[in-house]
Amino acid sequence: MISHHVLFWLKADTTEDQKVAFKKSLETLEKIESVVTFHVGTPSPIERAVVDTSYTFSLVLFFEDMAGHDVYQVHELHKAFLEEFRGLFEKVVIYDAQ
Repeated sequence: MISHHVLFWLKADTTEDQKVAFKKSLETLEKIESVVTFHVGTPSPIERAVVDTSYTFSLVLFFEDMAGHDVYQVHELHKAFLEEFRGLFEKVVIYDAQ
């Protein structure tokens, strides 16, 4: 399995409507055929020194293998999401694991 965890920090001036549209677009990525497990979230209210709650959205995807991950990276839905929303990113951090 390959996990792909993406943390998004959106710009401070991002409106609530833009956040709603951003989340809806993230949710379309579940339709990509190589995605096995999918989750979109926001920071939970857990307060511990080791928990980072500074991000705006979290996306976690699991793929069977690297080939599945590669399908996702070039998929039209992924490219459309990036094209439309890249301008809202203040920061993005990705953790991939196998």
